[in-house]
Amino acid sequence: MQLTRKIRIYPTEEQAAVLWDLSDINRRLYNRALNERRDAYATGTKGVTYIKQQNDLPELKKEWPELKKVNAKVLQMTLKTLDANDRSFFELIKVDPDTKPPGFKGRKYFTTMKHNQSGFKIDTDSIKLSHKLPGGVDLIFAIPEHEFGVVKQVEVFQDGKEKWYLAVVEEVVPPTPVDNGQYQAWDLGVIKQTAVNSQGKFIEVQNIRPDRYWNKKIDTVQSKRDHCKKIKGKQPSRRWKRYNAVKRKMEKKKSNQLKDFQHKVSKKLVENTKAGTIIIGDLPVKKMPRSKTATKPMNRSTQGTGYLARFAGFLTYKAILAGKQVIEIGEEYTSKTCCCCGKIHPEMTVKDRVMQCDCGSVFDRDRNAAVNIMLRCLSQNALWTGYQEFTGNLRHTGLKIASIPGHSQEAPCASGG
Repeated sequence: MQLTRKIRIYPTEEQAAVLWDLSDINRRLYNRALNERRDAYATGTKGVTYIKQQNDLPELKKEWPELKKVNAKVLQMTLKTLDANDRSFFELIKVDPDTKPPGFKGRKYFTTMKHNQSGFKIDTDSIKLSHKLPGGVDLIFAIPEHEFGVVKQVEVFQDGKEKWYLAVVEEVVPPTPVDNGQYQAWDLGVIKQTAVNSQGKFIEVQNIRPDRYWNKKIDTVQSKRDHCKKIKGKQPSRRWKRYNAVKRKMEKKKSNQLKDFQHKVSKKLVENTKAGTIIIGDLPVKKMPRSKTATKPMNRSTQGTGYLARFAGFLTYKAILAGKQVIEIGEEYTSKTCCCCGKIHPEMTVKDRVMQCDCGSVFDRDRNAAVNIMLRCLSQNALWTGYQEFTGNLRHTGLKIASIPGHSQEAPCASGG
């Protein structure tokens, strides 16, 4: 698996100038390639792909000698980034018709430079990036002493005003997972994360909600910013710039607070479980806004905040590094299906936090979903010993879960079938 290590660097004025010059060349290449794609879309021309634009680079360097000053891999990765942005646009527009296509990059925009597999040299405490700009300025930056794995890529980018960073992507070989017959299933949510293990014990982690604190402040600043003059085609006013800077700063703080919490919690949860297999619900976050029960507050909590997808990513890679197996299971109807009798309750909405079924079971909605995720995983993978152990332990808590298939009762299907 690949991990990314973010390292802050402190370039000199001369080095910063070189980085900006290299970035500007990549920016213009990006804009040129984007313009070529837009012209192809407008005229109905086919065949303008990443492969074509990459193959055109040698001829383009003859017309545009300045490109030779940038590492060839960096130029290729710039085109590859544009291709990824383009593909993402066509996927997202299927879900949201208001999705905007990739736009041109302005002069003040620092274009991330990706040195893929070449163009860099890493020593014990420093890293050197290659370039061919005149002036003799070497791009050598001090980094903390660390034993990297096989480094696949090094990116240089700006995050915030005049803050420079390197993103070092390294190949890490995780330990071989060992199946000890113990399982833990997670139902991911915005309010809390709920899990159940093979012993029938539940774990609940309340999410911090920085969005509830910051969203009101962000909305206020955004309203003030939008009332400032910003004439199309001209520079925005000083007041608009000031409000916009404050808005971006608050959004950054909100994101950092949530990310820090998720890092710490996911690490603690993985270290404190004896389960060799962790089951995570595969929740289709991008499809949530199309749900009939979707509301504006719910969409704001699920889209772009990282409460669901990012936490699942943190939990997954930390579990793999700890030598545990991770299985993703579809979450469809796990919250609306009674885990005891398998009946589906389509009338349930997000506001209904308790599952009340005709069979007499009254159960917390999230715990019910976690049980269904566990049952679905064990039954689909024919893990009947684990299924029998899990359902037997749940019966000791008072839940009337069906027994293992092939015996006295039929195992419930999480979809209600």
